[in-house]
Amino acid sequence: MKQVVLLIGGNLGDRSKLIQEAKDMLRQHVELIKGSSLYETAAWGGKSSGSYLNQALVVETELEAEAVLDITQGVENALGRERLAKWGDRTMDIDIIYFGDEVVDTARLKVPHPLMTERRFVLTPIVEILPDFVHPVLQKNNRELLESCTDESAVAKVY
Repeated sequence: MKQVVLLIGGNLGDRSKLIQEAKDMLRQHVELIKGSSLYETAAWGGKSSGSYLNQALVVETELEAEAVLDITQGVENALGRERLAKWGDRTMDIDIIYFGDEVVDTARLKVPHPLMTERRFVLTPIVEILPDFVHPVLQKNNRELLESCTDESAVAKVY
């Protein structure tokens, strides 16, 4: 079994309900091991109009990385995701942050997520559930990555 770290969330609709629906849909394909608290986070990238609700998840699967990507994109689409603008508003976004300690570099998928170290909204919930997991390329744990993150965007625990 591979341990996969996902970040799920969105800024449109009933955000907490959509997160729950996403988790329910993901459970049909992967085993949900644990999740972080929910975090209210400022929009990142300058294209979104409202704050996000995000949660980090640890799941386990026998599937390969691109098969997991197919599942996550299917869940996004089922929950009304429209890809109108990069970093734009969305009902659901599911990013694969880590895929065990594997490095994936294909036309469709880059893992570890290439922008994760620049995003406080990614690192904060991951540090809550996997503070000591070591980034397979940078050889720093998640706590160290968060401590060196220069992103000053607001990230607040909701529950």
